[in-house]
Amino acid sequence: MTDIRTAPAEIDVRRVQRRTVAGLMVSQALGGVGVSSGVAVATLLAESILGSPGLAGLAQTCQVLGAALAAFLLGRVMAARGRRAGLMVGYGTGGIGATLCVLAGVVHSFPVLLLGTLAIGSATAANNQARYAATDLAQPDHRARALALVVWATTIGSVLGPNLAAPGAAAARWLGTPALTGAFIFTALGTWLATAWVAWRLRPDPLVLARQLAHARGESGPSHTSLRHVLGVLRLHPRAAAAVAAMASAHAIMVSVMVMTPLHIHYGGPATGDTLRIIGLVLSAHVLGMYAFAPLVGWVVDRASHAKVLVTGAVVLLAALILAGGAPAGGSPRLFVGLFLLGLGWSSSLVASSALLVDAVPLVERPGVQGGADLVMGLFAASAGALAGVIVANWGYAALNGTAAVLALSVLGAAFVARHHRG
Repeated sequence: MTDIRTAPAEIDVRRVQRRTVAGLMVSQALGGVGVSSGVAVATLLAESILGSPGLAGLAQTCQVLGAALAAFLLGRVMAARGRRAGLMVGYGTGGIGATLCVLAGVVHSFPVLLLGTLAIGSATAANNQARYAATDLAQPDHRARALALVVWATTIGSVLGPNLAAPGAAAARWLGTPALTGAFIFTALGTWLATAWVAWRLRPDPLVLARQLAHARGESGPSHTSLRHVLGVLRLHPRAAAAVAAMASAHAIMVSVMVMTPLHIHYGGPATGDTLRIIGLVLSAHVLGMYAFAPLVGWVVDRASHAKVLVTGAVVLLAALILAGGAPAGGSPRLFVGLFLLGLGWSSSLVASSALLVDAVPLVERPGVQGGADLVMGLFAASAGALAGVIVANWGYAALNGTAAVLALSVLGAAFVARHHRG
């Protein structure tokens, strides 16, 4: 565990917090560009290597699973060495994974591609864990806002990354590698830049400084990060368990519906224009809902309560599922609004539940519990994404939305626990 010493009295914690949040926003943008640029072509590269689409989806599945597994491991690194070390490991491993994906395209190896996308998942995990780093030094009534600003910065990467496929192809031709590997060159560049940025700017480490301050107040203690211990902490703190349930449920709802929406549009044919253009517009509206309003959501959480925003998030998610589930196949205004609200409901639930988790758990337990929470969230998302295809194939897109609506009740249940439990 990191050596805990008394923090120098002259440290301006507010100034350090402002520097930390600003630095995390930049690393989030860099990491987001890296992750999303590779995501845009991973399945296409897999299909070109295999010669058929049958197993191509495994590339994306490996990235989701990699993010889930890396979340818990990064939590352990952060507990032992601080946020800076954990984020550097996450982004750096992602850069190695991107290099492996380029190599996979050159040598035409599907196993190497899967290993590469699995490693890229650690950069996703680092981006997710960065939201918690923003809360370490924040005042209790500003935690949600700090967390939400880092979530909002993801917008830059999510919008810019997928548009690097064409420049990536040009870069690949210049390097003499297959065109589809070019996007992974940007993945490596973005994640390694994020690694270097964190190494330079995240000083002092916010978690280490927070521990030093807690030690000076006589509040620190030993940190345990085993999965068994994390489960024990969640049993001791019902509000923390409710936060994990809310974020996992909301994430599963969002992923399951989002991954099947392009197929729903494709089945019906475009109402006007090109199918791919309509898919792009609908998913752009979804991304806008996910990230653009996060700072406002964080401000409301700090001013109102976690429980009220969780209720709002659940209601918005239900409205989204009703609209999307009832939308005809193909492009439609109803589907456009439904996917926008799906992103907004996810954002409200994620920001509120993440802030609740920070509030509900003592400082010494936070890194391990936060890593465990993101592990559960990632595994739920991977499972939901896999089951979504089965549900749509057998019962249709409306049935998928109806099934997802049941999960929204978990978010409402978490709001009830957040309001009525104190421990």
